[in-house]
Formats: sequence, structure tokens, C-alpha cells
Amino acid sequence: MPVIAFANSKGGSGKTTSALLLAQALAAHRATTLIDADPRHPVTTWAEKPGCPEALTVVTNQSEKTILDEIEAAAARDPFVIIDLEGTASRLMSYAISQADLVIIPMKEQQQDALAALDVIQEVHRDMKATRRRIPYAVLFTQSRAAVKSRTARHIAAQFRDNAHIDCFETEIHERDAFAAMFSMGGTVAEMDPKLVNGLGNALGNIEAFRAEVIAKLRAIRDAEKGRAA
Repeated sequence: MPVIAFANSKGGSGKTTSALLLAQALAAHRATTLIDADPRHPVTTWAEKPGCPEALTVVTNQSEKTILDEIEAAAARDPFVIIDLEGTASRLMSYAISQADLVIIPMKEQQQDALAALDVIQEVHRDMKATRRRIPYAVLFTQSRAAVKSRTARHIAAQFRDNAHIDCFETEIHERDAFAAMFSMGGTVAEMDPKLVNGLGNALGNIEAFRAEVIAKLRAIRDAEKGRAA
């Protein structure tokens, strides 16, 4: 079953938010496990609040020594496994990436995030050599503006989108009230009261577009692997 790792060696990249949004969206259709491997355990804290879906299991990672067993157990149980990795380069990150079917690299359209994303891409390529297998990855722009972007943001995004060697999601995770609210209120974005949260419809559309593109990428990866094996 697909294992999806969210990795960026810089904190504040939107990694945990995008991992949790995808987990919620997938759990609406199939059982999903989200492994919280961030030392701050933000997803674990969210799951302790009311409203965590029954189809979403949150596993709190214990250490780098347990991550491989946690991934294996989750993959044997649920159709989808998501890993929210810590915001620093580490052996744990390398272990998780080595098991991933897709690595998603969230980043804001800022220079420090761009440099950190490149570090993760290099780590993925090192893990490819170590495991002697292809590990697909894609950059996901987060906390972006849905309307007018600054010149700097456009320039940084173009450096990635115009690079033929780097896959980028067409979908961006925009800066939305609902995405911040879920950590304070608990529950899923889909269950929020539109009277309490601004722009809920647009937020839900953003999440669905992200989920659909992830599924499309996983199917393309599966088909490519079948083609190479034929």
C-alpha cells in the first residue's frame, strides 16, 4: 500500500498542515494511518481533540529505532500510510524516505524554504543509491496566496517549476483560516461550521484538488513501475 512521506529539513514549511490535510481527505474514502514523527508531535495533539475520523489512525513515533516497524505495521493494516517527518535532516528522515512510494516536499515560496527543499531532494537521491531503487518525489508549494503573488514568490516558484528534473504539484496549499483553525479546534476541515470559519468552501476545494493530484501521481508511479517490470 502507498507510503507517502512529507519531508522538509526546515521547520515552518507547511509540512504538518499538508500531511494532515491529505490524511483527512484520504480517510474520507479509505482507512489511513498518519505517523507523527515530528518531535513536537503536533498531529498527536490534534488527534487528542474531538473530531478525529474513525478511519484515520494516528501513530506517535517513538524514535528512529522504531520508525521502520511502525511503517511496516501501518502498511499491513491500512491502504494509505502518511509520515509527517521532523523538520530537520536526520537518520529517521532517511529511514522513512527509503520506505516511501512518494516523498512530498512542502515549501513556502521563500529562499530559505527553497534551500531546505533542495537539501531534501539531495537526501532522496542519496537514499535512491543506498536502496538501489527509484524513490519518486514532488515539491508542494504551501501557504501560498490564492490571488496575487509577490515577484519574489513567483521567481522562487519558477526556479522549481521550470526545472525539468524536479516534479512539482500543480496544486498549491493556500493560506486558509480553516487550515490554521483545525489545530486549535480539532476535527476535520470538512466538519467545520462555515459560520465560524471564513472561506470554508474554497478550503475544501483546495484539499480535494490536492488529494486528487496525489492519487494521480501514485497511479502514474504504479503504471511506470509495471512498465519497467514488463
